[in-house]
Amino acid sequence: MALEREKHLAERSLLTLTETELQDMYRMMVLIRRFEDKVAEMYMRGKITGFCHLYAGEEAVAVGAIRALYDKDYVVSTYREHGHCLAKGASPKRVMAELFGKATGVSRGRGGSMHLFDAELRFMGGYAIVGGGLPLAAGLGLSIQYKEEPEIVCCFFGDGAIPQGAFHETLNLASLWKLPVVFICENNFYGMGTLTQRAICQQELYRFAQPYNIPGVRVDGMDVLEVYAATVEAAAHAREGHGPYLIEAVTYRFRGHSMSDPAEYRSKREERIWQERDPIKRFRRRLIERRISAATLDQIDREVDAEIEEAVRFADESPDPDVSEVTKYVYVDA
Repeated sequence: MALEREKHLAERSLLTLTETELQDMYRMMVLIRRFEDKVAEMYMRGKITGFCHLYAGEEAVAVGAIRALYDKDYVVSTYREHGHCLAKGASPKRVMAELFGKATGVSRGRGGSMHLFDAELRFMGGYAIVGGGLPLAAGLGLSIQYKEEPEIVCCFFGDGAIPQGAFHETLNLASLWKLPVVFICENNFYGMGTLTQRAICQQELYRFAQPYNIPGVRVDGMDVLEVYAATVEAAAHAREGHGPYLIEAVTYRFRGHSMSDPAEYRSKREERIWQERDPIKRFRRRLIERRISAATLDQIDREVDAEIEEAVRFADESPDPDVSEVTKYVYVDA
């Protein structure tokens, strides 16, 4: 699946990252998984309503990629963005409060699951329109280039965005203007319930970079270190003025497209095969082989569980947005 070169870079990353950094990556992956599991529970209990798309199974992509960025780099996401927002540094309490529609949420209760936004963290939003974040990422890249700033943009999108005109228009301009954007396609094989083979003519999606003279690579999106290594290289390429880069991270969502999707279009055998490649379990085994004790990782698990419970308590006790502010934030203040 992944190129041997990326496997080599992943092993090198294991040697160059400190134990603290590796534990932080493990903690964030577990945090995202437990957060999403709790969101599913709260949705079933009616605490969260509306559209809700969970990220469980894909944690290695968000954590590996965002760990490779600088704090001031920008991230643009999709409607499946809880994991990206948390990996960028958002408080689980504020993200959970947003899903509850509370005033203390990252978007003040106005965005919900699909529209998280935190300008201070330079998390520039999740977008409900498939492929809708791609041209915005190019716009951010153009702004960076115009102001001669050192930052880059990391733009996440799903395989379902590949056939969209916005994808091709954005890659064309990004290449033409050498914009500092790293495009990361999270290929989980299904655009809603449609298998990519029935919707996209090219099955190796990173090859779509070639017609636009952009470097492209396919990586194992269930291996956090492989994603990290590829993004380090891609980010350096963009930051040094060489233009955009496309990474295809092959991954798998453990739940349906959304909370209303029973995912009956997938076989149980297929699901079992991918669950055996669970990115958290794989990374945990690798860390133990590196002599990070199971007891240390168990302690991280317990701390994360407590943090998630606190996030739910905070969200549940937070106030609803005041009706008097219903017209606020509709337009940008002059």
